[in-house]
Amino acid sequence: MKPTTITNKDARKFPFVDYHYQASTLGNFTGSCAKTSSKSLRDISRDYFDTEENKDFLSNAAIFAALIATALIPIAASASEMIHLVRVLPHF
Repeated sequence: MKPTTITNKDARKFPFVDYHYQASTLGNFTGSCAKTSSKSLRDISRDYFDTEENKDFLSNAAIFAALIATALIPIAASASEMIHLVRVLPHF
């Protein structure tokens, strides 16, 4: 429970704060971890890959291959130009 403030709108002083309050207690709280029966990360990922991922695997693999091919085109072009540059430089 927060302290109660008593204010006067016409006064130019700080508000009076009533510090005589009692904090609420949490009863039987011991500070230990709560024991919940939850699945491990391994079980969650196994369930996901058993059911969901099989449906979308081929489409995801095709999109991934297209992205990789799109990224490799400029890399191959720049490597080709660098080889050409290295061959031309000794002539200057």
